[in-house]
Amino acid sequence: MKKLILSAAFLAFAGFSAVQASEINTINHAAVVAVQDSAVKTPVKLEELPEPVTTALKSDAYKGWTAAEAWSVKEGTKEYYLINVKKEAETGSVKIDKDGKPVQ
Repeated sequence: MKKLILSAAFLAFAGFSAVQASEINTINHAAVVAVQDSAVKTPVKLEELPEPVTTALKSDAYKGWTAAEAWSVKEGTKEYYLINVKKEAETGSVKIDKDGKPVQ
């Protein structure tokens, strides 16, 4: 009888745990803003990049590289665009200011 009660209690506990584990939390989608070392990064759509930046990306310096995603970065008084680029299996990132000049 004692084994039967313990078995029933164990099954009830296991069932309760399974019910709790299957709860789903919904997440509201919001704009992602990353802050690191006092730098504020805001995602930017590639088609919303300023004309000088897109012109710089099409120049010979970045020939063969394709922009994958872009971020607007404000770091103290500096403002620039951080663009993740890829070329076949290689990936990298480029920093370009709003006038299309590379940032160091």
